Amino acid sequence: MLIIPAEREIDWRRPPWVTLALILVNVLVFTLYQGEDSSKLGAAVKTYLDDGLLPLEQPLYTDYLQRDIRLQGVDRSQDLEAVEKAIHDHRRIALAVRLLEDRGFYDYVGENGHLYWSPDRYRRWLEARTTIQRQYMDRLSYRAFGLIPAHIDLADLFAYQFLHGGWEHIIGNMVFLFLLGFTVERALGAGRFLVAYLTCGVLSGLVFALVEWGSDQPLVGASGAISGLMGMYVAIFGAQRIRFFYFLGVYFDYFTAPALVMLPVWIAKEVFDYTVGGTRGIAYMAHAGGLAAGAGLVWLFGRSWLQVRDSFFDPGEDEQEAAFRKQYAIAMSELGHMAFETAQLQFEALWRRHPDRQVLLEHLYQLTKLRPDLPAYRERARELMELALRRGQPDLLLRIWQEYLKLGEMHFPLSAEDHNRVLFACLREGNLRDAEKAFERLRHSDNRVLTEEGCRLLIGELEKRQMQTKARDYRRLLQQWETPAE
Repeated sequence: MLIIPAEREIDWRRPPWVTLALILVNVLVFTLYQGEDSSKLGAAVKTYLDDGLLPLEQPLYTDYLQRDIRLQGVDRSQDLEAVEKAIHDHRRIALAVRLLEDRGFYDYVGENGHLYWSPDRYRRWLEARTTIQRQYMDRLSYRAFGLIPAHIDLADLFAYQFLHGGWEHIIGNMVFLFLLGFTVERALGAGRFLVAYLTCGVLSGLVFALVEWGSDQPLVGASGAISGLMGMYVAIFGAQRIRFFYFLGVYFDYFTAPALVMLPVWIAKEVFDYTVGGTRGIAYMAHAGGLAAGAGLVWLFGRSWLQVRDSFFDPGEDEQEAAFRKQYAIAMSELGHMAFETAQLQFEALWRRHPDRQVLLEHLYQLTKLRPDLPAYRERARELMELALRRGQPDLLLRIWQEYLKLGEMHFPLSAEDHNRVLFACLREGNLRDAEKAFERLRHSDNRVLTEEGCRLLIGELEKRQMQTKARDYRRLLQQWETPAE
């Protein structure tokens, strides 16, 4: 059974760059660096078989597995069955790969080979096997940089997170990294997300090493760090009910539950699979350690360096749009019922929250136009004219200006700056007739600077159209202003 959180949808206008970069690095490491593993292993197997080492080691390996089962209490029954089947089927290459990859067996024979073979045979084996080990096996990615509990290296605690055991392994991990990463990265911010991700990987690796203490089996993969993201995910949402996706057999669906409820469920599942499940090759305890580490980091440092950004819990775009449509419909309903004051209050509230929605300002303008004798009408008219100018809507600008001249100018006149905006917009659109009307309004204002500038603009446009008579009239007018009185 698979259960993953699915509360947030990705916003591609704010891509999760660190998550995408981590995915890219993992894929590049797997394809470019780990891609050489197959050729190294192939060369090791060929040298191993050519040197005649398989007949020497095969009987010892069976005894070695039985010894682990009897004396060490290690469950190697599956390994023993696989070896006996390969021997029965004469699959020499499969046997060679298994023996070469078992570093514990190599160390065991190195220490005890002299008890099984003559000194000359042991010496020849040691020389040939050591050469293969150093030239090929120790250079395999999972041996060079995997996390080996028997000898932990600080660099390996980071490096193992970027290695994978095959295409199925890396594809599965990268899908989960993407599904979880974009939400956690948005919550924490890029820098803190990267630090938290790597820290979870280190802590999950340490848990694995502690449980498998002394083992030579290397750990590779990003699943520990990704489990940490899952722990951080539910800790960030805390007791909030969020949506989860689950997959059981061929059936899948969604359910909602308090986020933290799933943390003990996930950890218990990993511990159960480790102790009872019997499936080998999966680092269940690393997963459990990552889950606990991710949640623990948020709880310990959630009020300091790992604090969730305030904007994270803002409603998503779909939720915001749905809320807007609902409030807009209510305001329009009030308008339809002639409850103009109530409608105006609702549109004003919406306009404060959504200043990018021009339709709200247009509704407010129409409502204030019902009382042109009040100053609110002029303020809304000016707001709408400025917005129309910014958004390149000269027709709307001109219409509002003309309406206001008829209804509101007698009560609260527009300023010279308002008329100048209309003049400029009309000239830019080639509307000379309305530009002259705007200039007449500007001419009778007390702003000589804007008036002279407007006059020069008109003269330039008239001369461009070869309307010399009108241009001379405006030039004489301009000269009268520029000539000081005696």
